Amino acid sequence: MTLVTLSDVLQPALKNGYAVAGLVTLGWEDMRAFVAAAEAEDVPVILQAGPGCREHTPLPILGKMFRHLAEATSVPVVAHLDHGYTFEDCKEALDSGFTSLMFDGSRKPLQQNIDETAAIAEMAHAAGISCEGEIGFVGYSGGETSAGTDPDEAAKFARETGVDAMAISVGNVHLQQDKVGGLDEARIRAIEALTGVPLVIHGGSGVPMAQRTALARGSAICKFNIGTELRMAFGQALREAVNSDPSRFDRVSILKDTHDPVVAATRPVLAALKEA
Repeated sequence: MTLVTLSDVLQPALKNGYAVAGLVTLGWEDMRAFVAAAEAEDVPVILQAGPGCREHTPLPILGKMFRHLAEATSVPVVAHLDHGYTFEDCKEALDSGFTSLMFDGSRKPLQQNIDETAAIAEMAHAAGISCEGEIGFVGYSGGETSAGTDPDEAAKFARETGVDAMAISVGNVHLQQDKVGGLDEARIRAIEALTGVPLVIHGGSGVPMAQRTALARGSAICKFNIGTELRMAFGQALREAVNSDPSRFDRVSILKDTHDPVVAATRPVLAALKEA
């Protein structure tokens, strides 16, 4: 069994100059492909259940799916709650066998975010698992605007919450379909100068691949969350599978055809973050 915590994979990444991909799952087909890609690249992988995924499939089921995949593979697998918005979200994930909880209080006033994140971190650590928090709001493409992370606030947040990883807002945006612009490296340097906590980039699909590699190997960013670009790959593979035979109606047969294309799309995402 290779089920591990977030700290188990991020601390070696921080020490040795690489990063680990947090892959946003929506169902069995993509999570299975992600693990197959991680095996092919011989790297750890963080399987993430975000709000959309949880809306479709209950957390107790997702926990069993993640754990089943971890038991069947040779690479380390983290079962991670992405964007838990309440204590209850995080407690349910913990009870469902997740090994990492991400509490997102980034829309809240600083002290409230600190207090609530600290409570989640305390609960997680008491159970022997990890906690990720977010300081500075990461916006959405075509939606809410980001509020960049203040380095001094980040240092206070890391110190007072005890989180194992800290998501920051440095030009990254959720749901971005292109790779234009990139991250604010000066702000990243200012943040990492004030704290030793592994840093996390949400909205990693919008970050150019070369910048992902450079930051993985030369900064405290140890985790890139990747969702949109792999959902796009899955969507394209599914369209091709459906259109290839209009008379085919068995969804298992159709969905099987997405596996190899999603593995192929995932492997370079993982390879870009590997140790040099």
